Amino acid sequence: MLSVVARPLVRVFERYLPDPYVFVIILTIVVMAAAVLFEGRSPVAVIEMWGDGFWTLLSFSMQMLLVLVTGYMMASTPAVRGILNRIADTARAPARAILLVTLVSLLASWINWGFGLVVGALLAKAVARRVAVDYRLLVASAYSGFLVWHGGLAGSIPLAIATPGHTFEDQIGIIGTSETIFAGFNLIIVAALFIAVPLVNWLMLPKSGHEMVVDPAKLEEPEFGGGPTHRPSDRIENSPILSWIIGGAGLAWLVIDFLGGGGLTLNSINFLFLFVAIILHGTPRRLLDALAEGVKSGAGIVIQFPFYSGIMAIMAGSGLAVSISDGLTSFASAESLPFWGFISAGIVNFFVPSGGGQWVVQAPVMLPAAEALGVDQARIAMAVAWGDAWTNMVQPFWALPILAIAGLNAKDIMGFCVVQLVVSGVIIALGLSFL
Repeated sequence: MLSVVARPLVRVFERYLPDPYVFVIILTIVVMAAAVLFEGRSPVAVIEMWGDGFWTLLSFSMQMLLVLVTGYMMASTPAVRGILNRIADTARAPARAILLVTLVSLLASWINWGFGLVVGALLAKAVARRVAVDYRLLVASAYSGFLVWHGGLAGSIPLAIATPGHTFEDQIGIIGTSETIFAGFNLIIVAALFIAVPLVNWLMLPKSGHEMVVDPAKLEEPEFGGGPTHRPSDRIENSPILSWIIGGAGLAWLVIDFLGGGGLTLNSINFLFLFVAIILHGTPRRLLDALAEGVKSGAGIVIQFPFYSGIMAIMAGSGLAVSISDGLTSFASAESLPFWGFISAGIVNFFVPSGGGQWVVQAPVMLPAAEALGVDQARIAMAVAWGDAWTNMVQPFWALPILAIAGLNAKDIMGFCVVQLVVSGVIIALGLSFL
């Protein structure tokens, strides 16, 4: 049973893995040193790259914070709570709980990664209120669904190269999603992960008596709204009229946008979460109370994402990302290039944990190599995409929203995620190489 393997890993990570903030500081220092030692950059130049790039992810950081906050606000409405509770009611035993949370997270993440992160965490909390199951494994199961995002409908690399005017159009033209997301090899990889990921999580279930059941305080559902309504301002805040008007306007815009060809983007997901929350909370006071509660969980995103932005700037500006990719693909053959592209993307993802950003720094190496060896460009693009998704299992950058909602630390789930990293890595590598 994989639980025998997972337990020691969980103990090691609980003991030695620092808080994600400390992790990103260590990662920053390592990248700075590597840029000086291996790329010949001066310390002053590296510091300048870091500082110049420190705030370039501000827009994305706000988007991620809104994923967390708007998702929390929507999920805390009585209606959505009821839906999640009804789904959670079907999980009457630990094994069923793990399988349910994993499958729902996989499906939601394949549709949209932001949606998957929020839904998985909230369902895990709802299930934990009903079933005595290792809460760490339950949250890790929710996060493991994130594995399939870059092979799904919102994958940033396949969507980018399918868009006219993309950065590398002169080299590869427009590659439609029929050759990437909906290609046979990609669909088989996704299908294999839909089978393997829940199975692995189920096999990691501890023997009875060894599970860590969550502190009930982490799972409490706060009540919002109420209070005195003596003053006119109180009555306005507790009236649903304004919420119905502005909420209806927001949903109307979404319908117009989708009918006009708008896609399911991170902005549209946040917009949907926000205006559904406005309507379902009913009153401005209930919404503001939920907002105040949801913001408490966003501290990690606020402080850490700028540091990752600085790391990405060093990786791109110093040439480190190119050197890593070039070093791993320089000896590749036509048959092995997708595999080495996948591995190099997995390594680069530790330092550039952004699908779009990673493609910008790796494509100048991967695309010429594919052309020289006669390898399908769509397959190479998906190799980079899958490498980016793969090592997210042990890169705490993307785990921050789900951990914040669940009330856990990265060290609590990483031991389980390492097992998923190994198993999924084998599946994805085989699929890219031989299908």
